[in-house]
Amino acid sequence: MGRSTQKLSQEQKNSAQEGLSAGTTAKAGECNNRKLNIGLFGFGCVGQGLYDVLNHSQSLKAEIGKICVKDRNKTRSIHQSNFTFEQDDILSEKKHDLIVELIDDADAAQALVTGSLRKGRSVVSANKKMIAENFEHFFRLLLEKRTSFLYEAACGGSIPIIRTLEEYYDNELLRSIRGILNGSSNYVLTKMELDNLSYADALKQAQLSGFAESDPYLDVSGTDSKYKLCILTAHAFGLILRPSDILNLGIQNISEFDIEYARQRNKRIRLIAGIERSGEEYIVKVLPKFVSRTESLGTTDYEFNCIEVEGVYSDRQFFSGKGAGSHPTGSAVLSDISAITYDYKYGYRKLKKRINGHFPDFSKDADFIDKEFNLRLYIRYQNKSELEKLDINKVVEEYSSQSEEYIIADVGFTSLFKLLGEPNALFICEDE
Repeated sequence: MGRSTQKLSQEQKNSAQEGLSAGTTAKAGECNNRKLNIGLFGFGCVGQGLYDVLNHSQSLKAEIGKICVKDRNKTRSIHQSNFTFEQDDILSEKKHDLIVELIDDADAAQALVTGSLRKGRSVVSANKKMIAENFEHFFRLLLEKRTSFLYEAACGGSIPIIRTLEEYYDNELLRSIRGILNGSSNYVLTKMELDNLSYADALKQAQLSGFAESDPYLDVSGTDSKYKLCILTAHAFGLILRPSDILNLGIQNISEFDIEYARQRNKRIRLIAGIERSGEEYIVKVLPKFVSRTESLGTTDYEFNCIEVEGVYSDRQFFSGKGAGSHPTGSAVLSDISAITYDYKYGYRKLKKRINGHFPDFSKDADFIDKEFNLRLYIRYQNKSELEKLDINKVVEEYSSQSEEYIIADVGFTSLFKLLGEPNALFICEDE
């Protein structure tokens, strides 16, 4: 495949070479565990969690200066004197040498992070949408600026997966990464199966428990998992994919019938995000899947996340931890803050290995995605006409009753993209 390139500036060349040769922390004798003053944006679920875990930290040299929020009337757990409603009160205050961004608005977050990095401030974020949609922008900016931008909390909740990819797998060729990357949807699936709840009741419990937002679409549609997969792909394989490049189908149309069907086959349904090397290309997708009750993915319940990394030489490693909730995510943010006190930076070695005096055209990385193959799928439908959108090559099982209808069929992967952005009543689950 042809790739256009862009010439690097000398500063970018030096920075990239420094990252390849000198590692990602300060040089020996320079790790001074400096004290940080934090300017915090956002005090929702994760912001509150960070505040709690930071105040119980015994040795971390960091303190929160001011907290910027939008709602002037919201009741909060700490005194109003801790808050400001003006961004500039933090951004113009020189004592805030670390910006922690924990807001919901991806566009506003992108402006905050970009402005802070350009000024040489280190930044910690948990905003997976903002990072996934602007990954190349931030990568280029970090090649120009000698500062830190860490976002462990954006992927996998409390699982330290990004730093593991950066440090342990930085030079190993990987075969695949797959896992449960959204604790809210996993909680719903677990409650439906183990407590025999309807989808609506399980989702309501997830919201009441603080695991799902009032608008849960990003969680249950697989969109949240897709953002996280974009970020992991860059660190694991050195590819920068846009969210629109990746297929995501979710659990929003699941029913008790589907849960019972899986149970009768001694399977469980889990929302799986993954990337797998296929020759010179990659298969990338987010889909519900029937998984064995005995495999690692099938033993992960409630709000827990799990990630399986398969290396060519190291074989499979499995990571599990809480993926939703105030304190687990806040602890991941705290870990990044602690790393910045030691001047830790991501090395981006697999991305930098693609740079040899010129930038590759990362916008063409979607060309590496393999879409020309069939998937065997369980498809439950209410209106058979909805199946006409799909390239169904072979039906291997078909069921029809007065209340439920489904097929198991081999379906062209590319045709599944036709379902994105269009409302339908299909529940689609990958069959093993």
